[in-house]
Formats: sequence, structure tokens, C-alpha cells
Amino acid sequence: MANFTNKDVMKLREQTGVGMMDCKKALVETDGNFDEAVKYLREKGMASAAKKADRIAAEGLVKCVISDDKKTGVAVEINCETDFVARSDQFIALVDNIANHILHSNAHTIEEVLAENYYLDKSKTLNVLIAEATAAIGEKISFRRFTKFVVNGNGIVASYIHMGGKIGVLTQINSTASQADLQELAFNVCMQIAASRPQVISIADVDAAQLDSEREILTVQARNEGKPEAVISKMVEGRIHKYYKEVCLLEQEYVRDSAMSVKQVIADVAKKAGAEITVAKFVRYEMGEGIEKRVDNFVDEIAEQMKNIK
Repeated sequence: MANFTNKDVMKLREQTGVGMMDCKKALVETDGNFDEAVKYLREKGMASAAKKADRIAAEGLVKCVISDDKKTGVAVEINCETDFVARSDQFIALVDNIANHILHSNAHTIEEVLAENYYLDKSKTLNVLIAEATAAIGEKISFRRFTKFVVNGNGIVASYIHMGGKIGVLTQINSTASQADLQELAFNVCMQIAASRPQVISIADVDAAQLDSEREILTVQARNEGKPEAVISKMVEGRIHKYYKEVCLLEQEYVRDSAMSVKQVIADVAKKAGAEITVAKFVRYEMGEGIEKRVDNFVDEIAEQMKNIK
């Protein structure tokens, strides 16, 4: 039994910024020797990685991988600090390795994934793999999110990557039709989602509270336009129909033929295949969405520094 206490683990964490479990493991590996534990973490690239923890990682890549049998698919977003690093071979390889690890994993959360032994090298966890890459690349790397789809019955998972990893889409199509019949349709549906940003699959999936809020907003807009109360209701319903065409995948105009809706395209393929086809689920990742990027104002920064010069 290694000779150390919880206070030692906390102290190591405070000094290095590394997570509690990794600090405990470092102390176990070094028989409670604090200095050796620090060295251990540095050698693993984890201590140096922690120093970068307060940086903003708003660049990066979205990656999708699909199993050979088309039954399992994974989408991940991994962030770094600069577009230069995002385009580097080392970062691209890291993102690919993480996505393929999840394809072989049963983990459901990022925390579970990070704690797992890397599927190509059981001697290290995913957390260590990322820490080593952080130390080697010299930028903060953040494993932001992932989604995994698994078809348990009939159907396939398909994906589409746009702009070299700026947008990624993963879609599950359920059907007894052959994979050959489904493959082109599934890819086109992914492209549709990438281009048109639907929020839900069908009208039935629209959140009732969100719909009520939209209807209220449209009603107020119509009144502000001076429309008579007698026609406002019909106007609002017309605009709700337009709203459906914006947020519901199946109601959208098909990007490859605006004369058709996505629903009609799927129905045509289903008729030819002689089988029902449904879009079961989808996810659309846009790299960096929702991350507040740091904007350096060098004029204000220099002015602030000048104030402190005596």
C-alpha cells in the first residue's frame, strides 16, 4: 500500500492542475513520493497539459466514423486553439484515433471514454493520450462532445463531413430495404441536414412549448403590422407552416431539387425499394458553435500596461 493521504492527492492536484484520479495513480506508481509523482505526471505530458487548461480552445475538427457493416456510427468534436494546429497531421490523427476508439467502446459519457484504456495501446488511457498530444502540440486540446448511433435492427448509419471537418452530420435510417438502396439516400439526407440545419425530424417532434411561443410571437408580429383580428389566425397558421418547413427535416425543401420536400424524396426511394424508410435520428455538429472565442484588444491591453508604468 503506497504511503500517502488524500491531502497529498489534493496537494499534487493543486500543484499540477491534473485530475484527482490521475494524481492518485501517480502517487501509487511512485510509492507516495511527491516529487517523483510530479515527475511522473510531467513525463506523461499531463502536468504541462494542465498549464494550458485556462486557454480557450475554439478551433478544431468534427469527425465521423462508420463501422464496416454500416450499423454503428460516431461523431466527435475535438477542439484546439488555432486553425493551424487543427489542420496539422498530428491533430487530425488524434481526432481520428479518438473517434475510432469510441466506435469500439461501450462508454456513454466523455468521462467514461477518458478513463478507458486506449483501444490500440492498453498501457494508456484516452486521458493520457490527449495529454501527451497536448504536450507535443503545445496547445490546449479539448474533447468537447460525441454521439454514437447503433442500429439494433434493420437499417444503416451514414455520415457527411463538410469543409474538411467544420460541419459533421450523423444520421440513422431504419428500413428493411437493402443497404445498396439506402446508402445514397442516407448520404443525401446527411447533406440536407448539413445545409439546412433542421432542429427535429418531423412536425410531431416539435416541442409544444416552443411551438406555443412561436405562435405567440407570430401573432404579436401580425398585430404590429396592423392586420385585422379576423385574418390574424389564418396568417399565423400560414407562418407556422413556413416555420415547420424551416425546422422539420421532412418538411424542408430538398436541397438537390427544390420542387420536392425531403419527405417526398424518401417516399420515392421507399416505393422503389418496396420497403418503409424512416429517419430515426440525426445529429449535426458545427465546429466551435457556442464557444465564445477570445478577442484580443491589443490597443486596450497596451493602454492598460502604460498606466502601470511610472
